[in-house]
Amino acid sequence: MRSVTFQVPGKPQGKARARTYYNPASKKHVSHTPGNTVLYENLIKDQFLNHADGFYMERGTPVTLRIVARFLPPKSVSKKKQMQMLEGEILPLKKPDMDNIVKVVADALNGVAYHDDTQVILVSAKKAYSAMEGLDITVEEYSSGR
Repeated sequence: MRSVTFQVPGKPQGKARARTYYNPASKKHVSHTPGNTVLYENLIKDQFLNHADGFYMERGTPVTLRIVARFLPPKSVSKKKQMQMLEGEILPLKKPDMDNIVKVVADALNGVAYHDDTQVILVSAKKAYSAMEGLDITVEEYSSGR
């Protein structure tokens, strides 16, 4: 089974909603993706390409996407609570929403890891506290045994 695993450093971000506004000059409504989302998608793309070694899922190949979003424990909590967070006893019930993290990863890898994100048929995603924040991402060919 073919797969690529890579990390994206920094605080995990979700996909922000497209902004729509009316342009009186063209008399049309215009939508655009916020700049921070575009930059984050490009970071994900770059990290994938640094590890891909030619990996690409052709059209029609089902894809599994595995994501772990790692967050730093807040500095404002006690050392005991920080340890509980790092050991997985306390989970990060906070923004960004997991579905938005999945969306930004799937969109970023469109045309780079696979032809289109419609090929993604299985997603495994979780949020966890860690000593280092970032995303751990695995893109692999779907196997019906899992």
